[in-house]
Amino acid sequence: MHLTIKYFGMLTEITQCDEETFAFTQNTVLELLNSLFIKYPLLKDKDFQVALNNELVPIESEISSTEIALLPPFAGG
Repeated sequence: MHLTIKYFGMLTEITQCDEETFAFTQNTVLELLNSLFIKYPLLKDKDFQVALNNELVPIESEISSTEIALLPPFAGG
């Protein structure tokens, strides 16, 4: 399956893009993250959350959407 991965904040500096299409054949968010850590080793040391269908999910979640967002911590006010 082809996923659209969207990066925000400092993660765009690491990946040098704000969005990419990523070919992926596994099932879970954790497996996806491990693939991304191989492509972008600096991501492994960063704090971020994963959203599927605009909802934050734990890394054990099954991928149920072709659009994934990686969101760094942000402050509200």
